[in-house]
Amino acid sequence: MNALNLAPIPELYVSYESAQKLKTEAGNLTSWDLTPRQICDLELLMNGGFNPLKGFLSEADYDSVVENMRTTDGALWPMPITLDVNEAFAEGLEIGQDIALRDQEGVILATMTVTDRWEPNKAREAEKVFGADDSAHPAVNYLHNHAGKIYLGGPVTGIQQPVHYDFRARRDTPNELRAYFRKLGWRKVVAFQTRNPLHRAHQELTFRAAREAQANLLIHPVVGMTKPGDVDHFTRVRCYEAVLDKYPAATTSMSLLNLAMRMAGPREAVWHGLIRKNHGCTHFIVGRDHAGPGKNSAGEDFYGPYDAQEMFRAHQEEMGIEMVDFKHMVWVQERAQYEPMDEIKDKDDVTILNISGTELRRRLQEGLEIPEWFSFPEVVTELRRTRPPRNQQGFTVFFTGFSGSGKSTIANALMVKLMEMGGRPVTLLDGDIVRKNLSSELGFSKEHRDLNIRRIGYVASEITKNGGIAICAPIAPYASTRRAVREDVEAFGAFIEVHVATSIEECERRDRKGLYKLAREGKIKEFTGISDPYDVPENPELSVETENVDVDNCAHQVLLKLESMGLISG
Repeated sequence: MNALNLAPIPELYVSYESAQKLKTEAGNLTSWDLTPRQICDLELLMNGGFNPLKGFLSEADYDSVVENMRTTDGALWPMPITLDVNEAFAEGLEIGQDIALRDQEGVILATMTVTDRWEPNKAREAEKVFGADDSAHPAVNYLHNHAGKIYLGGPVTGIQQPVHYDFRARRDTPNELRAYFRKLGWRKVVAFQTRNPLHRAHQELTFRAAREAQANLLIHPVVGMTKPGDVDHFTRVRCYEAVLDKYPAATTSMSLLNLAMRMAGPREAVWHGLIRKNHGCTHFIVGRDHAGPGKNSAGEDFYGPYDAQEMFRAHQEEMGIEMVDFKHMVWVQERAQYEPMDEIKDKDDVTILNISGTELRRRLQEGLEIPEWFSFPEVVTELRRTRPPRNQQGFTVFFTGFSGSGKSTIANALMVKLMEMGGRPVTLLDGDIVRKNLSSELGFSKEHRDLNIRRIGYVASEITKNGGIAICAPIAPYASTRRAVREDVEAFGAFIEVHVATSIEECERRDRKGLYKLAREGKIKEFTGISDPYDVPENPELSVETENVDVDNCAHQVLLKLESMGLISG
């Protein structure tokens, strides 16, 4: 076992000379500009992190991986790694053709020979890989609402690594880590996977894991793509660097992994294990609900707390990497130390303290104390820099409702009230203003209306990120588009969806702009509520009735909601 984890593993890169030659030749190839998620996948394909894969999966390998977690030649591989593209791009390709894979600036990273092209059964993929075709799962939502309709498969020829301008010294390929372990004489290495900041319980737990396995420790956080709403990786890496000083220097190392997580629970755990094995690790820590995405549509956890450990245990022999199970560490006040919950004999006689992720976020948001037994002051300082208290953060109020429901009127009143309070810049992104300044070239087809809402969401997320308040008032009839905007905004601050629940009859009775009359006469096609659907928001932060209520009162309801969420001071 030991020698195996240190020998170099195959990469998909060609020599420097060949790469220069390929770059020149690739000028004539059809190019695909990779999405951020595809760049993560490609990097780990090229540097051997996804060994034994030699490229994006063929259709037969994809089917086999989806159905039984193996490629057609029997190798264990739980996650479909495919190049998803749109139909228009796929139609222009011939089987056997080489294409250039480029980053978002157009820099060529690799070429790929297209051996397969197919339209996958995405519902089946969701069911088998993620356990349910439920869009509450971020990866299932991605599959149906972001990923291209057609998959391409074929071997990849690596030309150069994707460029990272951040934390360069901390990014290692599998072979660089193997060489490092070889040089230090580390025979056993236990890897710790994380997408969250490290607190004292994690430090205690990784410490114990390394001691139990008599191994050195590799802190191996994911800095590719994690779950929407996670702390950004710049902040996390600064937190990790603050914690590294607390470990004995000679026993612990940290490296960043540019992985796009899928949050696939049990399959993800096995996948993480294979990736760590490729990076030269011999042991891997698997926690409770490892890589779980949270709750499904019914409000229950997607995976059982120990499903991931069970699946890992079943395959660890074949994978050649051992599992160290994650103990649930709690602070015992009387002994002033962390102990594994299940090993505390005198539970009834001691005070057991623990802070959940949700509770930590609440304390950060409200600027409350975070005790030193829970986290290192250096880490808390970093987190507070990124997440000031809620009443100093940017946020977005997103009104949705039928044309003529009163969205713009309430939005205007709200804007004035917030400006009167002062403290943060307020921007109103009303339907008509946006149509004039951002989307003047768009029509009113479903596709164009969606694009218009996505633009509003993009601008709102930038305003939120920079600490301002964005007030949006489009019709926004489709739930999937509203969700996408919510995800864009929640990466940076709060998103408050307000359903202006005026009935279609009342809106038509008002008909301020005379649009309903034209829609009834068939002069306006695809009109929301008449000839086109409106998805009523299922659980908006607030629903307001406008039929017998004055505007001032509606705006006041929104203010009270913002106050109850801690976004504005009472």
